[in-house]
Amino acid sequence: MLMKWNAYFRNIFVTLLLALAACSAPPSLPRLASDAVILAFGDSLTYGTGADGAQSYPSVLAALTARRVVNAGVPGEVSGEGLARLPGLLDEHRPQLLILMHGGNDLLRKGSPDELARNLRAMVDTSRARGIAVVLVGVPAPGLLLDVPELYPRLAKEYRLPYDGETLRAIEGDRALKSDPIHPNAEGYRRLAQRLYDKLREAGAL
Repeated sequence: MLMKWNAYFRNIFVTLLLALAACSAPPSLPRLASDAVILAFGDSLTYGTGADGAQSYPSVLAALTARRVVNAGVPGEVSGEGLARLPGLLDEHRPQLLILMHGGNDLLRKGSPDELARNLRAMVDTSRARGIAVVLVGVPAPGLLLDVPELYPRLAKEYRLPYDGETLRAIEGDRALKSDPIHPNAEGYRRLAQRLYDKLREAGAL
């Protein structure tokens, strides 16, 4: 009888360990096919304002990954406008992966954090409904501390998205990596692309 109870509790213990390991494991991504399309979606930070087109992070990332990366950045766009624009782009390009870096203009204009969170959540839902994986990049709020609003890591945790909340903040805090008070320069975009490349490798996409 004692042996049966020991086996029973051992099985429970192993099951709990496996469950904890699954919860603590970093989010993963499906491996990108050699002809996969990556959609880089956002505002001027994605577009590459402050550098030549070939120096934008999507262009640099395309060279690093040997994949087609569509630059879908629109300067000045707020998240509500991005949400309206996204479905058409997903249908047009049929990406396997979306890199979502949006909300900077909402933060600059002191828009509602709740509305920004709703719009980002809807973008993730829209993408996942089409079977498209998502990587989320946190955008720092303007100010001395350049803190990334909690809504970004909270959303990443809720959806178990690969997430980077430090790289853009570090770039924005280093004058040597910026072309103006808001936008990176060529080296800043290169560092962002390199970090995203590393993130894709860590998540198993490459």
